[in-house]
Formats: sequence, C-alpha cells, structure tokens
Amino acid sequence: MAKKKGDKKDEKKDKSARKKDLASLAELAPVLTQAARSLRTTLSQELAQAGLYAGQDGVILQLSQAPGLTPGQLAQQLAVKAPTMTRTIGRMEAQGFVQRKADSADGRLIKVYLTPTGQDSVQAIQQALADSGAAALRDFSDKEIRTLIKLLKALDRNLHGQVTGDDED
Repeated sequence: MAKKKGDKKDEKKDKSARKKDLASLAELAPVLTQAARSLRTTLSQELAQAGLYAGQDGVILQLSQAPGLTPGQLAQQLAVKAPTMTRTIGRMEAQGFVQRKADSADGRLIKVYLTPTGQDSVQAIQQALADSGAAALRDFSDKEIRTLIKLLKALDRNLHGQVTGDDED
C-alpha cells in the first residue's frame, strides 16, 4: 500500500500528540513539586549551618541588593504575605541579621537594613546555593543544565501568563 504525501505529516502530529498525552502531563506537577522540595530541603540544611532558617536567605539577598526596603516591598518581591514578612523580619532582627529604622524623610515609614552579621551571611548563602545546586545537578552536562534552566524559566513564565519570544539565555 502506497503512502500519501500527507501521511508523514500526520505521523509527526500523532507522535507529538503521544508525547503530550494526559498521563505524562499529569506527572509534571508532582515530579516538579518533589524536586523543588528536595532542593529546598538540601538548601535549608546548608543554610542552617549559617544559623539561617528557610526563607531568610531571600530576605538577606534582597536587602544586599537593595538596602532599605520596607517590609511590604520585601513581601511583594519575595511573593509572601505582609504578616509573614513582618514575623520573618522580627525573627531576623532578634537573631541580629537585620535592623529596622524609621525613614529619614518620613518617620512613619519603616525600612529594613542588613546588620554587619547579615552582610557577612551573604557569602554563606551564596555558598549554600552553590553547594545545593551542585548536588542537584550532579552528573548533568553543561548543556543539560542550560536547557533545564531555560525550560524552567519558560515554565514559570507560562504559569504567570507571560507571553514572550525565545530566551537569549
């Protein structure tokens, strides 16, 4: 039986459809969630050696890049609720990582700054990120790592409803 010219295109469509079957798509969320949990657990263990708890690393890194953010700005940038950020800042202040100060222009506005201890912890956080990333990507090639990062960024954009062209990463 002779194949028609359009048959090859139909075969490719069928293969593509099989790749994206519902069973495979349903596996994505649990596998990705478990991988994220495992990475976060490893990172948390690394951070604990520097006296930090989960979530505090993000606050310190944000403040190292932009000192003097308000608790609301920190909450927004780290995608947490304001009361959660207020509790986190209070705990970090008690640990000596941050300090709150009234804004010089508007005394009603409270801004958060790293203390010298907080500034010293930036290097420990960067090392913890590098160590946990190295553990997660052990046995991956450089090309696989770049591809994974590109795909995860695209996945995140999709979930945030952003439509963009190809990444230049």
